[in-house]
Amino acid sequence: MSRHFPDWLKAYVDYAGFSEAPKRMHFWAGVSALAGALRRRVWIDMKYFQWHVNHYIVFVAPPGVVSKSSTVAIAMNILRKVPGINFGPDVVSWPALVTAFASCTESFEMGGDYYPMCAITLESSEFGNLVNPQDRDMIDLLVCLWDSKQGSFKKATKTAGNDLVENPWINLIACTTPGWIAGNFPESVIGGGFTSRCVFVYAEIKEKLVAYPAQEIPKDFMIQQNLLAADLTHIATELCGPYVLSDSAIKWGTLWYEAHNTTPPETIKNDDRLGGYLARKQTHIHKLAMVLAASARDELVILEEDLKTAALMVNDLEKDMPKVFDKIGRTTESIQAERFIKFVQDQPGPIPYAVAYQFAHKHFPDLQDFEGIVKGAVSSGQLELIPRSDGVFLRGISVRPKE
Repeated sequence: MSRHFPDWLKAYVDYAGFSEAPKRMHFWAGVSALAGALRRRVWIDMKYFQWHVNHYIVFVAPPGVVSKSSTVAIAMNILRKVPGINFGPDVVSWPALVTAFASCTESFEMGGDYYPMCAITLESSEFGNLVNPQDRDMIDLLVCLWDSKQGSFKKATKTAGNDLVENPWINLIACTTPGWIAGNFPESVIGGGFTSRCVFVYAEIKEKLVAYPAQEIPKDFMIQQNLLAADLTHIATELCGPYVLSDSAIKWGTLWYEAHNTTPPETIKNDDRLGGYLARKQTHIHKLAMVLAASARDELVILEEDLKTAALMVNDLEKDMPKVFDKIGRTTESIQAERFIKFVQDQPGPIPYAVAYQFAHKHFPDLQDFEGIVKGAVSSGQLELIPRSDGVFLRGISVRPKE
């Protein structure tokens, strides 16, 4: 069966690596919709364990910068058109999940046998309404459910004894801001089991300014949505069973694995917080490769090009990953000092020392504290002091990361 999803996804793949972060969000929203349609019906069998297609995708951007919630809604509204797809509660707790799982227990047929599953997709425009990072029990539960292990999941409760869920599967997509992550994620969570299982898609600039979105929507918008919904319905009902990797995919994946473990990415290899992510990067790539394969064809085969594209899209997120967690564990003073330095760097030319101090005075009323920040920024090569006949000026020096 021909698909409309490959062209839709490729439009965003083509922009990967070109600072088009909003386009990446559309790509990953599409990935979440496809994963939600596939559910637990497909997997890659590694004998000791299985890779499933579910993702924990979190869009991160400052308020009002990009349309995070709208982007998610576009993809999820298409998924909601597919019969039999179950969405979970708006707020995650174990009782709420048990109720959701109980209402969506189903079976799929393969080779004459029937396999039970409890598959739900969680969607939230506010990550904080969905998950409480301070709740260790819930975070540990989400960690366990991400792996989609075969079998029954038992959870003891004080009031109802043991709750039993058969073959649970969760697909999650949510939105938040860097400020919310900094204020709500304890440093102990970063780099641990939960965040290493998440795909964080970051944006900090608008792709373009659109005052009236309705004027930009293509005339065939609803037609395209219905075609994509038909794609998802076919995928949800027809694709079932284990994916196998082609010989060329295995060869490429083996070379990638060796390189990954010997020469990790420069942008994140020295960030201890991202060690857990690096350990699971292979899993992220293969989860995505299954989604890409399903978007293109009915054959349950992962081709070399699927793995290459998946690796490209996962790699594309890494340069922005440190920004997601940048403010966690830091003092208010260090955050405001960074804000001040960026203010000076964003100026088109040198600015008077007094003007710079006026910007920072609210947070650093003590002149000695401010002078210490300036001295540190100058010593680290981020700012430059320029004595002139009409006074002392400050100029920003952009410090670019090594390629």
